[in-house]
Amino acid sequence: MKRTARSLFLSGLLLLSVEPWAASDEWQIRMLHEPSQAQLALEEKGRVFIYDGLTDAQVEQAMDQQFGRVGSMMFVRTVVTGGDEAGVSDPESGEPVLEDDGCD
Repeated sequence: MKRTARSLFLSGLLLLSVEPWAASDEWQIRMLHEPSQAQLALEEKGRVFIYDGLTDAQVEQAMDQQFGRVGSMMFVRTVVTGGDEAGVSDPESGEPVLEDDGCD
């Protein structure tokens, strides 16, 4: 039962972010920089939170400012910004350029 609940939770996190750089990702930024006591307790028990569609600058900031919690973080579909907050788009497809996370 625990595995099923965990799988549903993680699946839900992945589905919530349709557009990689959408403003609706503010809740993820709050989780990164202002974790609740409940979240910290889960992290201490080994829970890993998957952050989806953040920019490379946001990930770098989290790594710098929340270094002690990095073991409880996983970043997927990270948007390459190249210093541009809007993100880099593929010139042929117009799709956002995402970092390769090595997962197939």
